[in-house]
Amino acid sequence: MARREAPEVNAGSMADIAFLLLIFFLVTTTIETDSGISRKLPEWQPEEQDPPVIKERNIFQVLVNANNQLLVEDEEMEIEELRQAAVEFLDNGGGTGEEACDFCQGAGDPASSVNPTKAIISLVNNRGTEYGTYIAVQNELVAAYNQLRDREAERLFGTSFTAMEARYNDSRTSEGDKETLKERIELIKDMIPQKLSEAEPTS
Repeated sequence: MARREAPEVNAGSMADIAFLLLIFFLVTTTIETDSGISRKLPEWQPEEQDPPVIKERNIFQVLVNANNQLLVEDEEMEIEELRQAAVEFLDNGGGTGEEACDFCQGAGDPASSVNPTKAIISLVNNRGTEYGTYIAVQNELVAAYNQLRDREAERLFGTSFTAMEARYNDSRTSEGDKETLKERIELIKDMIPQKLSEAEPTS
């Protein structure tokens, strides 16, 4: 009796299927990346320069200890209160003469900042500070800057600072509009610069 041979498997079709699956997974797979925290670093200075003289009243000190407790200007404070405290410091408008602020709406406390262009927020964390607390404090401080920037943008241009930035970054915005938006955004940033200084964490 003749021996019947088993049918051959078409390896070419299997290779085509594997190739198609490979393409499918390459196209549909997404790789998550950590975006980090956006910060503008100071320009590199090739030569040593004397540090500028900063008045103590122009520094707003924020400390976070290992127990995630907040100490602002040597007083305990809840994170929910931090934004308003930072706004009051930045918007104080206690300067006179060349340091005067013509748009500030603060109390003009002689013990607080003279002008938003001179005001610096100093943040010091402990190495034991939880990451969630660190981010929450950062968010509140940045929100204080944005609150004042939104107010002044509304006063000058009838729209918020955040709305202008969103429109500027929109690919559908024309080049002419982007140029106008860029000038307005830079003007607001010059009026209220984000001077947020972070020192080396304490142990």
